[in-house]
Formats: sequence, C-alpha cells, structure tokens
Amino acid sequence: MLEVRHIVSFSGGKDSTAMLFKMIEKDMPIDEVVFADLGTEFPEMIKHIDKVKGMINVPFTTERSARGDFEYWMTQRVKTKGTMCDEVGYGWPDMSYRWCTTIKTNLLDRGRRKNCFRYQGIASDEAHRVKNISEFKYPLVDWGMTEADCLEYCYSLGFDWGGLYKKMSRVSCYLCPLQSLSELKVVYTEYPELWANMKRLDGMSRRQFRTDMSLNEIEKRFDTGLSQLKLNI
Repeated sequence: MLEVRHIVSFSGGKDSTAMLFKMIEKDMPIDEVVFADLGTEFPEMIKHIDKVKGMINVPFTTERSARGDFEYWMTQRVKTKGTMCDEVGYGWPDMSYRWCTTIKTNLLDRGRRKNCFRYQGIASDEAHRVKNISEFKYPLVDWGMTEADCLEYCYSLGFDWGGLYKKMSRVSCYLCPLQSLSELKVVYTEYPELWANMKRLDGMSRRQFRTDMSLNEIEKRFDTGLSQLKLNI
C-alpha cells in the first residue's frame, strides 16, 4: 500500500502562509509545498516567497507551465476544442472565464492526484469555498482562523510583504481584472512598470480588460481623480 503524502498548496498570500507555518508549529506532516507560477506576482510577493523558502525545512516545488507564462496563454494559445476554436489567445480572464485559475490548479495537480492529502489555505470566514472532497484538507477552517487572524499571525512571524497588505485587501496577481478599482489604482500609481506591461498585454488581448470598463477607461478615471486631487491641495 502506497504511503499517503501531505501536500501544501501555497500561493504566498496571508492565508496559505499562515496555514503553512501553523502546520509546522503544530508538527503536522508536510511532504511538499507547491507554488504555481504564471509570472504575474508583485515584486514584494516574489521576495516573500523566497523568504519563506529559506525559512522552512520542507521540499518546495515551483510549478511552471512548459508551454509558457500568463502572456503566452493570454495572447498566443490557440484553442482547438470547444467554443471559440482557433482564436488566438484566451484574452483577459473574467468571473465566467477564469482560465488562469484553471491553469494554476492544473499545475498544482501535476502528478499529485493520488495517495495524498492536499492542504488548502482557505480561512474560516470563506468556508463556503470548501470542497467536499476527502483528499482536500482545510486546516484554517478547522482551527477557526479568519483572514484577519491569518494576517495578524503572519505579522507576528515577521512577514509584511513589503507593505502590500497595507495598500490592498487582497494580494493576487498584479494584473488581475477581478481586482477592485481601489486595488488597481495602487498598481497604477505605485507600480508604473507593471501598469505599462498591463497596457502592452491589453493591446494584444481579444477581450476587454473588464466587462464594464476597458483598461484605458480605468486609466482615464484614475488620471481625472489625481488631477482633481492636485487642484484641491
């Protein structure tokens, strides 16, 4: 009989970081920590992940798609099955077409579907996201740790993500169209190089950045708001 392996799915955010270090603190078995990388992380997140890797004595695997990063899937990938066949690039994702999440999930699944428990960093106040599948484990839900608890715990361990969580409530991919306008404004005002890359990709996308607003329209709104702010000073 094959031995069951214990796999931690790690995004680098507050919840998965808290889960990982709580599991270590509680001396729970961990055979591998897995991070799926599409090349869309904030610079501070990359530093955080490197810091975590240096602190743990657990095998850490970074999974990347052999076909390419986010840009490849967004602008070059050709669909050969289902709807929208033969169209080049998936374009910007949205709530009904989260292809990037699917790719990350597939990377985390790679070779890890059998004889394992997979630990997911879902906080107790998001328990509605829990899947009723025996191989998935949700320690934060079991411990009653909320998102706020996770962030406080991470701060107590010396993690601060370069202040990212002071600027935005969620620290996901910097170019995610599902971010709030307030979070996108942080990218626009504080990360001009990342915003410039978003505009470059936008020029190659066959889908608008958001269903309700294009990236150019969002930028104009931000510019107008900043101009008004300067007039009021």
